[in-house]
Amino acid sequence: MIRLKQIEMIEIQVPLREPFQISSGTQHDRRIFLLRLADFDGHEVWAECVATELPTYTYETIEGAWIAIRDWVAPRVLGVEFKEPKDVHPVLEKNFRGHNMAKAGIEMGLWGLDATIKGIALSKLIWGTREKIPTGISIGIQASPEALVEKAKKVAQEGYRKLKLKIKPGMDVEFVRAVRTALPNAPLMADANNAYTLDDAATLAKLDEFGLIMLEQPLDWCDFVRHAELQKQLKTPICLDESISNVDRAQDMITLKAGKIINIKPGRVGGFRQAIAIHDLCQKNGIPVWCGGMLESGIGRAYNVALASLPNFSLPGDVSPSARYWEKDIVSPEWTMDSEGMVTVPTGPGIGVTVDVNRIDNLAVRRETIGAS
Repeated sequence: MIRLKQIEMIEIQVPLREPFQISSGTQHDRRIFLLRLADFDGHEVWAECVATELPTYTYETIEGAWIAIRDWVAPRVLGVEFKEPKDVHPVLEKNFRGHNMAKAGIEMGLWGLDATIKGIALSKLIWGTREKIPTGISIGIQASPEALVEKAKKVAQEGYRKLKLKIKPGMDVEFVRAVRTALPNAPLMADANNAYTLDDAATLAKLDEFGLIMLEQPLDWCDFVRHAELQKQLKTPICLDESISNVDRAQDMITLKAGKIINIKPGRVGGFRQAIAIHDLCQKNGIPVWCGGMLESGIGRAYNVALASLPNFSLPGDVSPSARYWEKDIVSPEWTMDSEGMVTVPTGPGIGVTVDVNRIDNLAVRRETIGAS
């Protein structure tokens, strides 16, 4: 039984080790929305809402998520008895549209709290089976093909199992060609972040020659019909990311043949219950899945690693080590990978890492506490 007594919302701001550019813009630092959940028996867990500063990935932002959690999510969960964490999602969905990232921050935190209470690893609570998971890396858009090649060579030597190349119109085919020429056997994929239209099909078809694992989210996030038409014209499998906001959208993709792979980000789909449902649906239909990242701190990374331990996460996820993004993370041990590009799934109770509360206090730019009435 889980019964929340208090939710503390904390925003910290952390500079990235290097700028990260995608088709919608460049980030130099990350505003991170953390949550500390406590029950009536003194148990406590940390979680993370992955909403971004600007409405570029989805319509959700940190500002909107802060309001959504304070005014709409918290009143639905504080002081309420939940037999199991899976019971939280229906309560948050009833007469409450959207705001998946706000809902996910609390929903996933309750899974983490339940694992803490039971003294078991979060991965085991959600029926994970893997002890280690393969790790990929996302390489932001570079100024030239030569610069991208230099970056790709460096990270390939570090052992990553998948190299994701961000692309946008005008910085696509020649950039990918340069990397494929330099690294003929590297496991490459490209990610467009909605930057193209169906009019660009001929350009995107040129990527077929490079033997990519997938082309991620080339078209508009809400357009399944045109993704289906594009997939007919490509040999490269299309992977949908932003388009998949719940299990019904995953079924739409499968029915319309709008893609062949799904990137499951638990924060995007409203939490673990929906993420697991999408995983199970894809496993049943022979659709491989992987876990993407949202520039999370080590706290958010803990939840992603736990999810990626489920059996159908057969492709390397974006669960890069802490040092990829931060000079110093807010957890210990920091996330690392071995020489074979594998991240170890924690076996300790709860989320499997210790949170550096003092560092969070030093980085905090605002905080607010909401208690059960």
